[in-house]
Amino acid sequence: MSGIDRKAYSEIIEARVRAPESLRTALTSRRRRELVGDDGNMLIVAVDHTARGMLAAGSDPLAVADRYTLLDRVVRALRVPGVDGVMASADILEELAFLGALDDVLAIGTMNRGGIIGARWELDDRLTAYDPDHIEEYGLDGGKTLVRIEDTDAGVARTLEMVAALSTEMADRKIMNMIEPLPYVIDETGRARLDSSVERLIKVVAIASGLGSCSAYTWLKLPASERMAEVAGATTMPIVMLGGDPGADAARTFAGWQAAMAEPNVRGLVAGRALVYPEDGDVEKAVTAAAQIVHPSEGK
Repeated sequence: MSGIDRKAYSEIIEARVRAPESLRTALTSRRRRELVGDDGNMLIVAVDHTARGMLAAGSDPLAVADRYTLLDRVVRALRVPGVDGVMASADILEELAFLGALDDVLAIGTMNRGGIIGARWELDDRLTAYDPDHIEEYGLDGGKTLVRIEDTDAGVARTLEMVAALSTEMADRKIMNMIEPLPYVIDETGRARLDSSVERLIKVVAIASGLGSCSAYTWLKLPASERMAEVAGATTMPIVMLGGDPGADAARTFAGWQAAMAEPNVRGLVAGRALVYPEDGDVEKAVTAAAQIVHPSEGK
């Protein structure tokens, strides 16, 4: 199944040269919707990976690099019933809006993408994409920040301070503020990697819950955990689960999501490569399975 044709893709390229304002106009004039429906849950397709240089999926180190393929897959995903929206950097949101794919769809702008994957400063997640002023000006439905907490990196303190300030600014504008707090460690090679400790995940949930001068508009984006009752129990904030790249073990990832949805403040998924680049290549199948987990009543 095709999401977009080559002619539509060529029109984006021409618009960037001859009518650049048309991309911004497409975004600001899209038809908007309520943040959540009757069940209070949310399924968001995450495609903000390219903005920090994360291009790998499965065994292909450049799977996400081809922009035509990326847009085609995201448009297909957004057509699946039960998908609520997309999270991305400005380039991708503008292109999707230009293609007409964002009417009645949530558009969430990613904010701090400066922690380039593999860089020596990777944990220094600077503000390099959207900011609260432009999220509001362009009519987006929310903004997302990443804060990776590693106990030996002094730069993490600056990221915490920045995310706290952004949280306050988003709350002042009454716009959903999504924080992705993750526990990290530096391994023996000097690379930053995710810490799988449940205890540390609970700790960063507690830290993220206290960021900013107002918590009323804050949601948390977290990994699913076998001890999700404890993780979710560390906050009253709505939680959406992240996806990552499950590779050939997608069934385990989906089962983890299903189990975690039993917690009252776990309200859905913000998943990227697990849905857009599934191991078997079937985008619609992966997204439909996710939608049935997040919105089970709609599938009955």
